[in-house]
Amino acid sequence: MSGHPDPVAVGTLLRHVLELLDGDVAKVYEEQGLAEYRPRFSPVVRALVAEGPLSVRDVATRLGVTHSAASQTAAQMARAGLVTHTPDPRDARRRLIDLTPKARALLPRIEAEWEATRAAMAELDAELSMPLAALLTEVTEAVERRSFRERVVGAYRL
Repeated sequence: MSGHPDPVAVGTLLRHVLELLDGDVAKVYEEQGLAEYRPRFSPVVRALVAEGPLSVRDVATRLGVTHSAASQTAAQMARAGLVTHTPDPRDARRRLIDLTPKARALLPRIEAEWEATRAAMAELDAELSMPLAALLTEVTEAVERRSFRERVVGAYRL
Protein backbone atom coordinates (compact mmCIF):
# COMPACT_ATOMS: atom_id res chain seq x y z
CA MET A 1 0.00 0.00 0.00
CA SER A 2 1.57 3.27 -1.11
CA GLY A 3 -0.53 5.53 1.11
CA HIS A 4 -1.96 7.36 -1.90
CA PRO A 5 -5.64 7.31 -2.90
CA ASP A 6 -6.72 4.99 -5.69
CA PRO A 7 -6.12 6.97 -8.92
CA VAL A 8 -9.40 5.60 -10.31
CA ALA A 9 -11.26 7.24 -7.40
CA VAL A 10 -10.81 10.71 -8.88
CA GLY A 11 -13.01 12.47 -6.31
CA THR A 12 -10.96 11.00 -3.49
CA LEU A 13 -7.74 11.93 -5.27
CA LEU A 14 -8.89 15.53 -5.86
CA ARG A 15 -9.94 15.90 -2.20
CA HIS A 16 -6.60 14.45 -1.11
CA VAL A 17 -4.63 16.92 -3.26
CA LEU A 18 -6.76 19.81 -1.98
CA GLU A 19 -6.24 18.69 1.63
CA LEU A 20 -2.48 18.49 1.07
CA LEU A 21 -2.25 21.95 -0.51
CA ASP A 22 -4.78 23.79 1.67
CA GLY A 23 -3.59 21.99 4.81
CA ASP A 24 -0.04 23.19 4.30
CA VAL A 25 -1.14 26.76 3.50
CA ALA A 26 -3.28 26.72 6.67
CA LYS A 27 -0.20 25.61 8.64
CA VAL A 28 1.74 28.57 7.24
CA TYR A 29 -1.03 30.94 8.34
CA GLU A 30 -1.03 29.35 11.79
CA GLU A 31 2.76 29.64 12.04
CA GLN A 32 2.41 33.33 11.11
CA GLY A 33 -0.05 33.90 13.96
CA LEU A 34 -3.14 33.84 11.74
CA ALA A 35 -4.75 30.69 13.10
CA GLU A 36 -8.30 31.97 12.38
CA TYR A 37 -7.51 32.59 8.71
CA ARG A 38 -8.34 29.80 6.23
CA PRO A 39 -7.09 29.40 2.64
CA ARG A 40 -10.71 29.40 1.44
CA PHE A 41 -11.00 33.02 2.66
CA SER A 42 -8.40 34.31 0.19
CA PRO A 43 -10.57 34.46 -2.94
CA VAL A 44 -13.24 36.36 -0.96
CA VAL A 45 -10.66 38.76 0.48
CA ARG A 46 -9.21 39.36 -3.00
CA ALA A 47 -12.68 40.08 -4.42
CA LEU A 48 -13.51 42.50 -1.60
CA VAL A 49 -10.14 44.27 -1.89
CA ALA A 50 -10.62 44.66 -5.66
CA GLU A 51 -14.31 45.59 -5.71
CA GLY A 52 -15.37 46.75 -2.26
CA PRO A 53 -18.49 45.48 -0.49
CA LEU A 54 -20.33 42.69 -2.34
CA SER A 55 -23.42 40.60 -1.78
CA VAL A 56 -23.01 36.88 -1.15
CA ARG A 57 -24.53 36.26 -4.59
CA ASP A 58 -21.97 38.57 -6.22
CA VAL A 59 -19.14 36.86 -4.34
CA ALA A 60 -20.43 33.46 -5.48
CA THR A 61 -20.63 34.64 -9.10
CA ARG A 62 -17.15 36.17 -9.10
CA LEU A 63 -15.58 33.09 -7.51
CA GLY A 64 -17.53 30.54 -9.55
CA VAL A 65 -18.93 28.80 -6.46
CA THR A 66 -22.43 28.10 -5.22
CA HIS A 67 -24.34 30.69 -3.21
CA SER A 68 -24.31 28.21 -0.32
CA ALA A 69 -20.51 27.84 -0.42
CA ALA A 70 -20.02 31.63 -0.54
CA SER A 71 -22.50 32.09 2.31
CA GLN A 72 -20.76 29.48 4.47
CA THR A 73 -17.36 31.04 3.84
CA ALA A 74 -18.69 34.54 4.62
CA ALA A 75 -20.21 33.22 7.87
CA GLN A 76 -16.89 31.64 8.87
CA MET A 77 -15.10 34.88 8.05
CA ALA A 78 -17.61 36.85 10.14
CA ARG A 79 -17.04 34.52 13.11
CA ALA A 80 -13.30 35.15 12.72
CA GLY A 81 -13.96 38.91 12.77
CA LEU A 82 -12.78 39.39 9.18
CA VAL A 83 -16.00 40.58 7.48
CA THR A 84 -19.16 42.41 8.36
CA HIS A 85 -22.64 41.91 6.94
CA THR A 86 -24.56 45.16 6.47
CA PRO A 87 -27.79 46.04 4.64
CA ASP A 88 -27.33 47.14 1.04
CA PRO A 89 -28.36 50.82 0.89
CA ARG A 90 -29.82 50.24 -2.60
CA ASP A 91 -31.78 47.09 -1.71
CA ALA A 92 -32.75 46.39 1.92
CA ARG A 93 -33.33 42.69 1.09
CA ARG A 94 -29.66 42.21 0.31
CA ARG A 95 -26.76 42.23 2.73
CA LEU A 96 -23.28 43.27 1.76
CA ILE A 97 -20.07 41.66 2.93
CA ASP A 98 -17.10 43.92 3.59
CA LEU A 99 -13.70 43.58 5.22
CA THR A 100 -13.37 44.63 8.84
CA PRO A 101 -10.55 46.88 10.11
CA LYS A 102 -9.03 43.70 11.57
CA ALA A 103 -8.92 42.10 8.09
CA ARG A 104 -7.52 45.26 6.51
CA ALA A 105 -4.77 45.37 9.14
CA LEU A 106 -3.85 41.77 8.24
CA LEU A 107 -3.72 42.46 4.48
CA PRO A 108 0.08 42.95 4.27
CA ARG A 109 0.64 39.56 5.93
CA ILE A 110 -2.09 37.89 3.88
CA GLU A 111 -0.75 39.38 0.64
CA ALA A 112 2.79 38.21 1.50
CA GLU A 113 1.44 34.68 1.94
CA TRP A 114 -0.43 34.94 -1.39
CA GLU A 115 2.85 35.82 -3.12
CA ALA A 116 4.66 32.97 -1.38
CA THR A 117 1.87 30.56 -2.38
CA ARG A 118 2.08 31.75 -6.01
CA ALA A 119 5.86 31.13 -5.97
CA ALA A 120 5.39 27.69 -4.39
CA MET A 121 2.73 26.82 -6.98
CA ALA A 122 5.09 27.87 -9.80
CA GLU A 123 7.76 25.60 -8.31
CA LEU A 124 5.29 22.71 -8.08
CA ASP A 125 4.02 23.35 -11.62
CA ALA A 126 7.60 23.08 -12.90
CA GLU A 127 7.65 19.49 -11.60
CA LEU A 128 4.37 18.55 -13.32
CA SER A 129 3.72 17.58 -16.91
CA MET A 130 1.42 20.60 -17.19
CA PRO A 131 0.44 23.40 -14.78
CA LEU A 132 -2.17 22.17 -12.31
CA ALA A 133 -4.45 25.20 -12.84
CA ALA A 134 -4.35 24.64 -16.60
CA LEU A 135 -5.33 21.00 -16.17
CA LEU A 136 -8.15 21.83 -13.76
CA THR A 137 -9.41 24.55 -16.13
CA GLU A 138 -9.37 21.99 -18.96
CA VAL A 139 -11.33 19.52 -16.82
CA THR A 140 -13.86 22.21 -15.87
CA GLU A 141 -14.40 23.20 -19.49
CA ALA A 142 -14.81 19.57 -20.60
CA VAL A 143 -17.35 18.85 -17.86
CA GLU A 144 -19.22 22.06 -18.70
CA ARG A 145 -19.46 20.86 -22.31
CA ARG A 146 -20.73 17.42 -21.22
CA SER A 147 -21.49 16.77 -17.58
CA PHE A 148 -19.80 13.97 -15.72
CA ARG A 149 -23.27 12.60 -14.94
CA GLU A 150 -23.96 12.29 -18.67
CA ARG A 151 -20.62 10.54 -19.13
CA VAL A 152 -21.33 8.08 -16.29
CA VAL A 153 -24.84 7.34 -17.57
CA GLY A 154 -23.45 6.88 -21.10
CA ALA A 155 -20.88 4.40 -19.84
CA TYR A 156 -23.17 2.62 -17.39
CA ARG A 157 -23.88 -1.01 -18.27
CA LEU A 158 -26.42 -3.05 -16.33
